[in-house]
Amino acid sequence: MAKWRWIAVGLTVGCVAAAGITGLQIAPGSASAQGASRVFELRTYTANPGKFEAMKNRFREHIIPLFKKHNLEVVGFWTYADPPGSENTLVYVLAHQSREAAKKNWSAFSADPVRKQVWADTEKDGPINMKVESVYLNPTDFSPIK
Repeated sequence: MAKWRWIAVGLTVGCVAAAGITGLQIAPGSASAQGASRVFELRTYTANPGKFEAMKNRFREHIIPLFKKHNLEVVGFWTYADPPGSENTLVYVLAHQSREAAKKNWSAFSADPVRKQVWADTEKDGPINMKVESVYLNPTDFSPIK
């Protein structure tokens, strides 16, 4: 399973770079206009058995609007292309102005009463998430996305 995780990380980072062409500041060889301190967060969610569709629906219908409300900038969402990860794993990337901004925005998101109600409503039949992993990434000086 670790092999698949690293494959997903590589594919996701590649997709983040490709996403820069359509949605984020491209600044080859220079600092981004959005600031040199910008960091990215790679998040991987593994759903409990039978809960993958519920996980995707919760993001689609509830979480993405809450992310916007709390300045959590979505770069993109992906699912694994091949089993077994394709059966229960959601990967996404957020862009933050800084690690401090990420901490502040995540705290506000976590404390939001609407988010708490969404969790209560969507987990009546048990927890959706089996595992959540988060890794912060700094763009390199040669990255096309910053």
